[in-house]
Amino acid sequence: MENRNLKGWLYLLPAAVFLGIFMVYPLIDVLIYSVEEGYNSASQVHFGIGFYNYSYILHDPYFLQAVKNTFILVMVTVPVSTGLALLISVALSSVKKLRDLYQTVYFLPYVTNTLAVGLVFMILFKKTAYSDGLINLLLGFFGCGPIDFIDGPYWAKMLVLCIYTIWVVMPFKILILTSALASVDQTYYNAAKVDGTTKGRMFRKITVPMISPMIFYLVITGFIGAFKAYSDCVALFGTDLNAAGMNTIVGYVYDMLYGDSGGYPSYASAAAIILFAIVLTITCINLLISKKHVHYT
Repeated sequence: MENRNLKGWLYLLPAAVFLGIFMVYPLIDVLIYSVEEGYNSASQVHFGIGFYNYSYILHDPYFLQAVKNTFILVMVTVPVSTGLALLISVALSSVKKLRDLYQTVYFLPYVTNTLAVGLVFMILFKKTAYSDGLINLLLGFFGCGPIDFIDGPYWAKMLVLCIYTIWVVMPFKILILTSALASVDQTYYNAAKVDGTTKGRMFRKITVPMISPMIFYLVITGFIGAFKAYSDCVALFGTDLNAAGMNTIVGYVYDMLYGDSGGYPSYASAAAIILFAIVLTITCINLLISKKHVHYT
């Protein structure tokens, strides 16, 4: 038995070493940086240990704006994209002949370069001196005035960012949910039809519970991905996100390291630790909720 355990640990050793070097050590290093006050990246010295870095960023209006933007993005895009993906997947599952074709069409945005998609969205929504953009042209048919979605009011910019994020992440969710729906045993549906159950009730009582593990997986990964959003904002609003008021927590960390206000790894580390704590807390809450609502077969 001891030889078997030793053999098992030897198999796990490469993965454990990899995780230790590239995940555990960087996390500990960032934690150390976050409590070093007055750290100078050139001389690599600091004058004290404490929580000043956390206090600074928690009072920094740019960081608070980034937190606000990130939470709005997360709370809007994750449930909307998951819900739409579920509805589209159910519709695709009912179309037997052209299902593979539709799956390919819906998956195309996922394999397209993020910045390229962002450029297309910017052209569609941006109001210039020469054109109001295609979206404003469509709004004009309903009597709505032109809106500058890229350089205009905050709500308009956040609306474009949410639509863009949903558009980018939804194809992957559709593919996963379509595969999950294909694995559901048709015996359950046949039995429900014999009992005269309506399609809506079958969806609530059979479909959703049977694919709930996949839905939960997409919700968890959706939350984590949305909290790490940065390239989406750059694609739409450029690199100076603080000036546009559309920065995210990850963007704030990047700015503190390499941006115009860069050279402050201690502040960046403190912001990264706060982001880690937020994601960990929300993940733990989702895990607790999943115990009641996720059904593993």
